[in-house]
Formats: sequence, C-alpha cells, structure tokens
Amino acid sequence: MDFLLDPNVAYLILLGAVLLAMMSLATPGTGLLEIGALFCILLAGYSIYRLSFNWWALILLGLSIIPFFYAIQKPKRELYLALSILLLIIGSVFIFPRTENQAVVNPLFAVVASVLVAGFLWLAVRKSMEAAGVRPAHDLEALIGKIGEARTKVEAEGSVQVDGELWSARSEKTIPEGSSIRVIRRDGFVLIVEKNG
Repeated sequence: MDFLLDPNVAYLILLGAVLLAMMSLATPGTGLLEIGALFCILLAGYSIYRLSFNWWALILLGLSIIPFFYAIQKPKRELYLALSILLLIIGSVFIFPRTENQAVVNPLFAVVASVLVAGFLWLAVRKSMEAAGVRPAHDLEALIGKIGEARTKVEAEGSVQVDGELWSARSEKTIPEGSSIRVIRRDGFVLIVEKNG
C-alpha cells in the first residue's frame, strides 16, 4: 500500500472521497455512493495518517460540506454550491505540504483534478436539484374529471383507459365494457369512475 503514500494518489483519493460523499448527500438512494465514499475515506484517512498534512486544509475540506448541504436543500442556491466547491478546491490543493521527506501535490495535477471535480459537482448537483424540483409527470389529481373508456366490465373492479393509459378502476354501479366513463375521484392508484352520459 505504498502507492497510497504518494501525495498525488492520496490527493486523488481524497477528492474522490469528497466527491462521492457530496453526491451521496445530493442523491441518496442505492447506498453505492455511500459505500464508495466510505471506502475512499478509509484509504484517504490512511494516507493522511501516514503523510504530514495541514490541519487548516483538512478543516476547510470538512467545512465545504456545510454550504453544500445548505445548497442541496432548496434550488436557486448556487452561491452556496460555489462556496462549497471553492472550499473543497482550496482545502484539497493545500492538504499535503512540502517537507524534507515528502513531495507536494503536483500543482498542474491539482488544478486539473480540482477543476474536473468542481465542474462535475456543479453540473451534477444543479441537475439533481432541478430534477427534484420538477412536478411529477403523472399528476394523479389531474385525472379527476377526465373522460375515458371501460376496457372491461367495471364494478368492484375493472380496467379503464384514461389519457392513453390503462388504470384499475371501481364503480358504485356496473359499467359495461366499451362504455364511456368519467373519473370522479381516486383511491390510491385505483380510479373511481362513473358512466359518462
């Protein structure tokens, strides 16, 4: 595991850990991002433990999560996202100081990697937040009042075609197959319908 003691490799793993951690905060779900972040944090922690590092830069890295978390709570908070990315870049570039026994992170490598991670974070988080703010395409309440067709006999159960989609349906009165129906309300994903006309 000596390759982890190269400041460039440690820097890249640390950036990966922060990137995965931030992405797991922005898009929780499968747990894969969280597992990847934990694995990278463990590897980066080993590297930081074995190499000398600047405490202030490590603190900046930790602080970058605060404006990031605030930015993902509501859309239109790009300023906080930018602040988070700036703290991430400054903290990660200066994390490993030059010592007699240790080289510093290659500045060109640090700039390129930081810009790529920052660009990815900016695009991915903004798109994730935009997607989270979009009204669902299936607005079930919009089905109320729509006209459709009974595909089967509808009573205690049945199927109706409304807005080009097949739905489970119920009716208080028997509706023969092929009849025109109107949606009067819904019960979960089951439409309550009546004969139209």
